[in-house]
Amino acid sequence: MAIINSTLVLGYLMSTYGNQTSSAEHDNHKKSDLQKVYSRMLMTNRNAPVYKINYTPRMAEFAIDLKANAHKLENVVLNMGGGSESIESVLNEKKAYSSDEDKVKVDYIGSQSDDVDTSETFTIDVDELAKPQVNEGNPLIKDDTAFKPGSYSFDLDSNAGSYEFQFTVNDGDTNYDVQQKIERLINNSDTGLTAGIKDFGRMAALVITSKQTGLSSTEDCLFKISSGTSYNALKALGIDTVSQPASNSSFRLNGSRHHSLSNSFTINQRFAIDLKEKTEAGKPVTVGFKADTDMIADSVSDLIDSYNSFIAVGRKYADTNGNDSLIKDMASVSTGLKDELGQLGITADDYGLLQIDKTKLDDSISGVDVKDAIHNINKFKAAMHTEAEKSSIDPLRYVKKITVEYKDPTKNHFTAVYASSPYSGLLIDEKL
Repeated sequence: MAIINSTLVLGYLMSTYGNQTSSAEHDNHKKSDLQKVYSRMLMTNRNAPVYKINYTPRMAEFAIDLKANAHKLENVVLNMGGGSESIESVLNEKKAYSSDEDKVKVDYIGSQSDDVDTSETFTIDVDELAKPQVNEGNPLIKDDTAFKPGSYSFDLDSNAGSYEFQFTVNDGDTNYDVQQKIERLINNSDTGLTAGIKDFGRMAALVITSKQTGLSSTEDCLFKISSGTSYNALKALGIDTVSQPASNSSFRLNGSRHHSLSNSFTINQRFAIDLKEKTEAGKPVTVGFKADTDMIADSVSDLIDSYNSFIAVGRKYADTNGNDSLIKDMASVSTGLKDELGQLGITADDYGLLQIDKTKLDDSISGVDVKDAIHNINKFKAAMHTEAEKSSIDPLRYVKKITVEYKDPTKNHFTAVYASSPYSGLLIDEKL
């Protein structure tokens, strides 16, 4: 049972990692995968001593950061073929690339068995992004009271349906209170709209935005707000006025003009395109297939990023775990493979973080010694996978503990599988 309030733990978990997208490919597990995890938990705890931990919110944050980074690293390793498989097993996979991911993001969604020309490329010029409809209300003095106590309502008409919203103004409610009520009302309803409040210091305006972008030829707007009984209140709020009409995206594919209701679309059922920003005139984004050497270089960069993330977590919570064992364990990986990593252009800086000489890495994976380079990458990948598995099974392994009792190794013990890590208990409120 946790001794700290789970609200703090869950709050940190959701605020830090809640918006991160998961890898559907690797986060959906088969029964056999879960059985392997269970078996590793049994092995970890078979002869583990009984210990006590000083539970604090910062200790919980350390465990969450460590487990999240371990999970991310495991997915990186799986993208490279897994901990025991060679990275060569993924070299023949088709993966798309964009010359400027900040402006045009692309993913290959076709079948790996499709017979396609992987040398083919095409260009995209983004002239206009698809935009949502925005109704920005009138700025109202926050502390003023422009609305009399009583019941109010307004109607919303959209292509998703027609809705009536009702709210009550109580004695003492300020303009800002009323704006917040309507904001919550819209955000808690499934109408395809989002609401927010734009702050102007002493004043604030209610802003309503459609989740949908673009307009078809039969539409003049995405939503309309009106009211009969509360006409004056609606006019005071100003949310019935369109400040930004919805518009379609405009782009050129290999020079040919196209339009779309959305910034996301597919090309030939093989490429999923996501327009992010407008491109500069005469500077289109090139989209195509990644070469094998580029895929390897990207994978190695991801491994390095994961390694450095572990080091950063170790330094951030050095006062929490009571020692630098996490940093030492990670450093032992790079130190033990110093020669192999050096041949790939990977070295450690004065802070223990790994850095890459990309020119040397490219030369090593495209030169005559490519087999040696692949072998060295696989050794680094396997070592990192081992560290990820250990931290994933027991995120509290690096936390300072007080050992209470060691188990007698000559006897058989009842294996309490979840006792290897009280991590799950951090998410259970002490009052339960």
